[in-house]
Amino acid sequence: MSSDNEEVAMKESRRRERQTALENADSDIGLCGWMLVILSVLLMLVTLPISIWMCIKIVKEYERAIIFRLGRILRGGAKGPGLFFILPCTDSFINVDMRTITFDIPPQEVLTKDSVTVSVDGVVYYRVQNATLAVANITNADAATRLLAQTTLRNVLGTKNLAEILSDREEIAHTMQSSLDDATDDWGIKVERVEIKDVKLPLQLQRAMAAEAEASREARAKVIAAEGEMNASRALKEASLVIAESPSALQLRYLQTLNTIAAEKNSTIIFPLPLEMMQGFIKQ
Repeated sequence: MSSDNEEVAMKESRRRERQTALENADSDIGLCGWMLVILSVLLMLVTLPISIWMCIKIVKEYERAIIFRLGRILRGGAKGPGLFFILPCTDSFINVDMRTITFDIPPQEVLTKDSVTVSVDGVVYYRVQNATLAVANITNADAATRLLAQTTLRNVLGTKNLAEILSDREEIAHTMQSSLDDATDDWGIKVERVEIKDVKLPLQLQRAMAAEAEASREARAKVIAAEGEMNASRALKEASLVIAESPSALQLRYLQTLNTIAAEKNSTIIFPLPLEMMQGFIKQ
């Protein structure tokens, strides 16, 4: 746990150093740059109050604005939400959406470790954690994250067996999230969650797995039936021993069977007659 906290602290420290270096770059605009800034301020004062509408900008609650002054990022980092001011002619800005973005990873044909071809797709949730790095360090953070997610999915699944892919989706998703988060840290992107949506198997493999599962179920059913027969035979053996100890128990069993047959309204009734009762008639 302590190692994870140290790693997070190191990442945050490196991120702050990169952001500070970018934000302090406006001190290098030079003498000509400062002269242009002063001229821009004078132009704004001369054309008041018309110029004020060109200088006031508004960003929404979920947006941040990165201001460039003569091509360099303005000190102070991202602006917003709400009102902020820019100088005409010398300043420009880019809006960055800070909300969580969701995108689907297209189905990827992956060759697993045990040489099985499967088609896997997923979904990724990420957000811009540092607007300055997302603008200055990468051309298109969204497109780069999408391409990196596809490559990471293929690389991670290529080291897994088919059984691991089908059963350990949570572990695979966590591994992908950690890998993506480390790779996009320099871009100011925070990967919040990765989920594996579906794993599509070839039709022949599906049939083979279905046949294997059916055979396994049949084998278990036969074993259960055999165990039932064995338990039933043991119970019958114990019952026969009890009946053998008392001859009257057999007669009671005969009467119970007769009662069961008569309750079904049958036209034919079979009455078992013990041979001992017939011996008296035979002797006469």
